[in-house]
Amino acid sequence: MASKNDPFQFQEFDEAGDLLEANRDATTISIDDEDVKPQKQSTATGFSSEADTEDPLANDDQAELLSGQKKSPSFWSFEYYQRFFDIETHHVKERIIGSMMPWPRKNFINVYLRRNPDLYGPFWICTTLVFATAISGNISNFLAHKGNRDYKYTPEFRKVTIAATIIFSYAWLVPLAVWGFLLWRNNKMVNLVSYAFMEIVCVYGYSLSIYIPAVVLWILPFNWLSWCTIVVALCLSGSVLVLTFWPAVRDDHPRVMIAFLSVIVLLNILLAVGCKTYFFTIPGNKTVTPTNSTT
Repeated sequence: MASKNDPFQFQEFDEAGDLLEANRDATTISIDDEDVKPQKQSTATGFSSEADTEDPLANDDQAELLSGQKKSPSFWSFEYYQRFFDIETHHVKERIIGSMMPWPRKNFINVYLRRNPDLYGPFWICTTLVFATAISGNISNFLAHKGNRDYKYTPEFRKVTIAATIIFSYAWLVPLAVWGFLLWRNNKMVNLVSYAFMEIVCVYGYSLSIYIPAVVLWILPFNWLSWCTIVVALCLSGSVLVLTFWPAVRDDHPRVMIAFLSVIVLLNILLAVGCKTYFFTIPGNKTVTPTNSTT
């Protein structure tokens, strides 16, 4: 028999015994069982006790991300366009070089954009081309009249506005027309390659990068050099556009394909020749007839 001072001996409390005698049908619940049961239940359901104290808004965001129901920003919001300016410098460099070095069977969108178009490069290319065209036109006009005493140089700031209107209209309105045409042809025919509007804008913006060094060379007073640079710039820029949009219309009707690519090349030619004619045409020298005074 165990001693009374044995600590391992089971001891009954008087109050518990009295309660059990009063109510024979009552059951006892241990405190340890209460602690264990919720823990087992939380483990079985896959939630820990700490999850109850977390932020419910954070859980909602995680649930939206996992379910793919995260709302995309609106087209009219700033956040929608912010992602088009989030690009690394080396990516912009690769796209500029790729727009100046077209290769057969090399699609600019598939090789360089990879479904990640940007507006950072096209915006600064167009802006740089605007100022390069206007400033080079003023310098060319000044050098052509250098040494003429009857000529008084005045900077033409309106050329900046005109150049901005022409270049940005070409970089935005022409891609809008191309996107609408391709969307219309996709509704008419199946199995045609489709491009997003921002991808087309990106292609047109980077295709203008070759004209920046070209307009700087137009400052030199050599007409043959200016037209040679125009031909080279047209070939490179036009090749990028044709090679990019060729997969989108190659399965279309031959007449539609030829007309579509011809319009793209024609608009590119009009841009280059129009800028050369307007901004770099040297006005004729005005002859001043001297008046003889008799004394």
